[in-house]
Amino acid sequence: MIRTPRFFSPSVLIGLAGGLGIAFLIGHLLTSGIPEVGLLEPVAAAPAERLEQLKLRRGQTFGEILSNASIGWSDQNSLLMAFREQANPRRMRDESRITLRWLPGENVLRGVDVALNKDETVRLLRDGTGWTSDLIQTPIWVDTLFVSGAVQSTLDGAIHGNSILAEMSTPNRAWVVDMMDKVFQWQVDFSRQVREGDTYRFTLEREVRPDGTLRAGHLISAEYVNEGTAYRAIWFDPNDDGSGTYYDENGKSVRRAFLMKPIPLSRISSRYSNARKHPILNTVRAHRGVDFAAPTGTPIQATSDGVVIYADWKGDLGNLVEIRAPNGWVSRYGHLSKYQQGVRVGTRVKQGQTIGYVGMTGLANGPHCHYELRRNGRALDPLSINLPPGDPVPTSAWGRWALESGERLALLTTMDGPPIERFAEETEPESEKATPEQGGD
Repeated sequence: MIRTPRFFSPSVLIGLAGGLGIAFLIGHLLTSGIPEVGLLEPVAAAPAERLEQLKLRRGQTFGEILSNASIGWSDQNSLLMAFREQANPRRMRDESRITLRWLPGENVLRGVDVALNKDETVRLLRDGTGWTSDLIQTPIWVDTLFVSGAVQSTLDGAIHGNSILAEMSTPNRAWVVDMMDKVFQWQVDFSRQVREGDTYRFTLEREVRPDGTLRAGHLISAEYVNEGTAYRAIWFDPNDDGSGTYYDENGKSVRRAFLMKPIPLSRISSRYSNARKHPILNTVRAHRGVDFAAPTGTPIQATSDGVVIYADWKGDLGNLVEIRAPNGWVSRYGHLSKYQQGVRVGTRVKQGQTIGYVGMTGLANGPHCHYELRRNGRALDPLSINLPPGDPVPTSAWGRWALESGERLALLTTMDGPPIERFAEETEPESEKATPEQGGD
């Protein structure tokens, strides 16, 4: 049955109107007697402390900073003693930021903050008649970047121009290039073998500070495709002590017992030869090494683990370092401008450790490193010999390797096409369809 709408009767409407009028009258009576009160103007609160920002100038000491700030001798000595509990004041960097915190309106020092670097600050606080110190670690948030791209001419240019890394500083992007070169140096010579159309992809940890600054963290996995051949590397730490390295999909080490070159991404200015015309003497004689050209002062790396057996002047080779490795191997590095501090006969070094710096001491017509590799006293061509392999994943760690490598390899295989970015917290990234003169001796 269809119901017809019901309407209010006149008596009901009159009752409602009367009720509303009474409510309005009561509201007016209640509010009309309340005086209007204006809003108070905001008053700035006195600061809890007065901050004085200073920087350590070249040649200046922390003690001089405190003295110039008119801090009493007793406080100066106590501050230095408290600071030494956390850091060495003599090793503070130039331009280190120092913040003095004063009580407002008084010449009383309340505290001192000393920024050792972007990640550590020593905080000094007054404690009765003395001072206490704490080392404050800057909180860092770590995320993961998924980066891929194609090479037009050089790997350096491709990575520096990748939009995913645009927020990173130039030194951080250079670090990524250097890491790719270190990881794949035994498979690809990035100074000679890169071809247009080569592709790369990698997963990279990125550290983000509260102030928004970024830093490249760790290369987790990487792939480089050179002329159609794919090379992959997966980071794994068998001993879980921070001393891990890179392996291929089968658990074989991608590194060798020796680096391919003592200077990453350097140019070869002269090769190994049994008969070469000397650029200075103009005579033909053997050249038992390879010259890697680089600007004076460029760091030179030990190409293997070993012990320094020579670090002194050596005639035409100038300042020379020799390192003995296991199984009769010896590497030699000539024409150094200077030795790394602490490198002397008997020093144990690790592969990749800086041992000296490029120069042109001895008989040389430009800055470079003359690099030799010998076994049982016999000189060998560093660029053509089959270098001994590194150790594979230990059997004892194979179970953990299978799990971790599978996860890290999956991150690479989900990246297709042009440069893309994904965060590690996402479940599974969507795949996208691919679119088409320096000297010698």
